[in-house]
Amino acid sequence: MGHTMKVYIDPFTYEDPNEAVREFAKEIEASFVKIEEVIGAGEFGEVCRGRLRLPGRKENYVAIKTLKGGFTEKQRRDFLSEASIMGQFQHPNIIHLEGVITTSCPVMILTEFMENGALDSFLRMNDGQFTPIQLVGMLRGIAAGMKYLSDMSFVHRDLAARNILVNANLVCKVSDFGLSRFLTENSSDPTYTSSLGGKIPIRWTAPEAIAYRKFTSASDGWSYGIVMWEVMSYGERPYWDMSNQDVINAIEQDYRLPPPPDCPPSLHALMLDCWQKERANRPRFCDVVASLDRLIRNPASLKATSAEGVSVSHPLLDQRTPPPLSACASVSEWLRAIKMERYEASFLSAGLSSLDVVSQLDTEDLLRVGVTLAGHQKKILSSIQTLRIQKAPPTLLH
Repeated sequence: MGHTMKVYIDPFTYEDPNEAVREFAKEIEASFVKIEEVIGAGEFGEVCRGRLRLPGRKENYVAIKTLKGGFTEKQRRDFLSEASIMGQFQHPNIIHLEGVITTSCPVMILTEFMENGALDSFLRMNDGQFTPIQLVGMLRGIAAGMKYLSDMSFVHRDLAARNILVNANLVCKVSDFGLSRFLTENSSDPTYTSSLGGKIPIRWTAPEAIAYRKFTSASDGWSYGIVMWEVMSYGERPYWDMSNQDVINAIEQDYRLPPPPDCPPSLHALMLDCWQKERANRPRFCDVVASLDRLIRNPASLKATSAEGVSVSHPLLDQRTPPPLSACASVSEWLRAIKMERYEASFLSAGLSSLDVVSQLDTEDLLRVGVTLAGHQKKILSSIQTLRIQKAPPTLLH
């Protein structure tokens, strides 16, 4: 990458927020817009579907967020901050800002119209209707959008299936860039739990972000793992009916969500990677995109589903006690024991089907198999070391 990467500019750093809007969002004349129907309620007012006809362009559908009357100057500023943020992004998996109307009332933000609405409700309405490849395609789109945002040093903080929009071609786009709900205390939305200085969507949020508000692209990575789980379970609520406090305690004790029904093990392995306690050990979004692309290129890797059902009495998985490696009978079992099952297909297609062969591998071999992450190489090599010791015949004393 020879060119310098664009970096996101926080609109709240402008002395005059209207200047940020002028810089990043195009002003549209109200007469170019026809509102057709109300499709929902936003934080600041109604959300409508309408048509936009710009001179010399064909008419197209848009989603229109409106700011209800009687607003304060601060509310107007917070409302328009979303447009100042969105207007900086240009990516096929990020919702596209058409423009704003600020010179007449009501004040409006216009974005591309996404026919299938929010991903969580769309999946619930179409439960069981998609192939694993289609679901992974959706996840790949979301990961590509998040890679773009993280490359621009933008931290989303509220990545969840409800904030992903789906168009008629099943393309998923990251949306909802309103930061105001993290800065205010006035919403009664049960998804968000109050804590000093703002609200946090507990079930989707990394432990370090809950504990001491450390929001980074790595905490977005944790949330992405939860989105994967939502997608593969067709919009099931993460952690079901557990209370927020129970979720926090369970995560703290190393429990993690189990694979959704029929979820390929390679995808659940990627989720578990996203939910590593240490944020430095989580895959970056570029790694996630690369992993999903590998799975898409090798659809057989999405066939295998986990045989064992989830016991309802104890739905969360305990991450703490892996079986001793000497108990592993196969390469697949060994990879699962060390939480590296995402490489199962790669190992097997490279002909590494016995633990004896595996115990001879070195870094170069791992690179050839496609283990490119340094952290994963280290983990696999140290396990190979253990395998050698455990499999070595006892030495005879002379």
